[in-house]
Amino acid sequence: NMDAVGDHTVGLILSLLNNIVKSNNQIHDLKWDREGNRGEELSEKTIGIVGYGNMGQSVAKRLSTFGCEILAYDKYKTGFSSKVVKEVSLEELYEKTDILTLHIPLNEETKYLVNNDYIQNFSKPIRLINTSRGKVVNQIDLIDNIKNHKILGAALDVLENENLKTLKNDDLNNFKKLLSIENVILTPHIAGWSFQSYKKISVVLGEKIL
Repeated sequence: NMDAVGDHTVGLILSLLNNIVKSNNQIHDLKWDREGNRGEELSEKTIGIVGYGNMGQSVAKRLSTFGCEILAYDKYKTGFSSKVVKEVSLEELYEKTDILTLHIPLNEETKYLVNNDYIQNFSKPIRLINTSRGKVVNQIDLIDNIKNHKILGAALDVLENENLKTLKNDDLNNFKKLLSIENVILTPHIAGWSFQSYKKISVVLGEKIL
């Protein structure tokens, strides 16, 4: 499903930069605001990819056509710099990134990796894309850093708890806060969930079984 994830991630980035979801919602409310939805061009941005496996590579391949600078950090992989992507240290990632996109598994090392301390390392305000796993990002810290403008916008395909009907008390209140933020885009864990990926996953599984 790497192609589907790559497509969806780029779609989320473009939606954030060009206020696509925000302006659509405003027009449904009969509000026509061109100046308030003036966009930013992707070619002017530096993209930071964390995790350069199949998903990270798929995103980089698609972004390479936009003329933006693409940086990637992978703790467990080296020597992958190419015409498409530049392998960097965490320090360089923190210094240059405008848009951060996450493509890492969830484990003890990555659980709540993106918390307040992590976010404060970035020298510039960033936009955050997460199509990996919900608990890689601390949702409360994310909300706080959107409010203080350290994060300019976020697009999340995954959440800490995706069974929304079970949310109660503080979890429900925090989710409602997330919903109320205009520069947050949410999709229901569908980045890798295309009709084509469903078929390709089945074919790969069948071939491995054979």
